[in-house]
Amino acid sequence: MDKPLSKYQKIIIELLTYYANAPAIVIGGEQTEEQLILDTQHDHYQILTIGWENGKRVYYPIFHLDIKDGKIWVQEDATDFDLVGELERRGVSRQDIVLGFQPPYKRALSGYAIA
Repeated sequence: MDKPLSKYQKIIIELLTYYANAPAIVIGGEQTEEQLILDTQHDHYQILTIGWENGKRVYYPIFHLDIKDGKIWVQEDATDFDLVGELERRGVSRQDIVLGFQPPYKRALSGYAIA
């Protein structure tokens, strides 16, 4: 395992674990849970909300990050938590962060990696 990969894995795992362990706001006795998924073998990292809310099935990603070709791809960030800013504060270069939820033409204007 090369050094940048293991560094990026550690940063992602620390950030998602921190977020997953933060106190949740529960409204009206919701029956949902957040699941932290850390696949270091394939470099897929997620926090999912699953369960039931008002009689309807809930299943959606809160965060989804991948490491591809030495870069961290932010595939989903459904929060106001400054995930990308936290990646930068922990030493990840803007050139190694891809905003995968943005179309490629917008990525070129973002100041982050295109791919």
